[in-house]
Amino acid sequence: MKAQTLLHLLLFSVAILPFAESATVNPKEKKPTPTPIPTPLPAPSANSEKAIRVTPNVTPENAAFLQRERLDPESVPLEKPVESLKPLAGKPTGEDAIRLQIFLDQSNFGPGVIDGKPGLFTEQAVKAWNEVNGHPIDDWNPALKAARLAIPVAYLEVKVPNLLKKWVNPTLSHDRIAQAKAQKTLAYRSVAEFMAERYHTDVDFLVEINGAKKLAALTADSLIKVPNVKPFLIEEIRGAKFETDAGKSARHAVVDTKRNQLRIFEAAPVALIVEENSDEKQMPKPRPNRSLVATFPITPGQTKFIHYGMWAVKNQVELPTWRYDKSLLETGKRTKDQKKVYDLPPGPNSPVGVLWCGLNKSGIGLHGTADPETIGRARSAGCIRLANWDVIRLPSLISPGTTVEIR
Repeated sequence: MKAQTLLHLLLFSVAILPFAESATVNPKEKKPTPTPIPTPLPAPSANSEKAIRVTPNVTPENAAFLQRERLDPESVPLEKPVESLKPLAGKPTGEDAIRLQIFLDQSNFGPGVIDGKPGLFTEQAVKAWNEVNGHPIDDWNPALKAARLAIPVAYLEVKVPNLLKKWVNPTLSHDRIAQAKAQKTLAYRSVAEFMAERYHTDVDFLVEINGAKKLAALTADSLIKVPNVKPFLIEEIRGAKFETDAGKSARHAVVDTKRNQLRIFEAAPVALIVEENSDEKQMPKPRPNRSLVATFPITPGQTKFIHYGMWAVKNQVELPTWRYDKSLLETGKRTKDQKKVYDLPPGPNSPVGVLWCGLNKSGIGLHGTADPETIGRARSAGCIRLANWDVIRLPSLISPGTTVEIR
């Protein structure tokens, strides 16, 4: 137990996330058809994916692999993390926990990393699902029952796709200037990282269910155990720029910086009128709130750089480039010396991830991240970060013109 506790502390101390500043459209990129939001999970294929049951096992051999370097230069771990490394007491465990997290993820109520350890983000996702479906807000049983029916198989065995030459670069530097000068794509640094993000989890959990030795030796066509979630397909993201959509632009998004959650509504929520009840013991029956469309875990930036108030989505761009301006990150002011500004190429390990959703406040937006496992555990500069598998869904839910309230 002491060794595991020490390991968890070490992992947290080196988990560093990138600051977010601003993004620009890569002029070389063509405008393809937008990437669609993940659809409900299909039945497992008998050919390439084999349904399996596994029991997570943490072994001493995992330690060396878990201590691998995974540092990004700018951001800082939170003193009081919102999302704990430990699961909430008394909540589902084992395959039930995995099924629940997968079900919530596929329903657009993001539970964070799928790791079988329900924490605050899973709890918030359950509450949001209950709110939409008219169940008591703190009752986990309806969602758990629905998850068992919708996700009968918790794990799959899948092949590593033959995409590693383009999307995995073990030599990718952590230095921003070196990245700007030498890289064409900010790819994944390992096959394990590639597969972890593909299946909405982290490398640590893949180590638990596969073993460090197997993960370190992954190559194209290797078999690996993963959560049975519809995969995040990085190869289908082409660099689309999204236009205003009348229906989506009428929606309203709320960035709640206190509970680290993005909530998307059909329209700006109206104040609820609650009738006074003479019988204080009689509780009103929950009513479905169909106006709530989706919720996702987020991490806001430093408080001094957060721009509270009402804004609007200005643009949405897949695979954005990113302007690295150290002065802006540290002081909130752009440098006048353009020799100190560097354009970083796009990719899943970009500080802004795979999608930039810019607001009508210069340099501020919602975007992806290079390290989804530390959402709720570390902060950046002034933007709003989501996991890449969550942020890529935004164009299917909101569009330029959507109001965004940061509070």
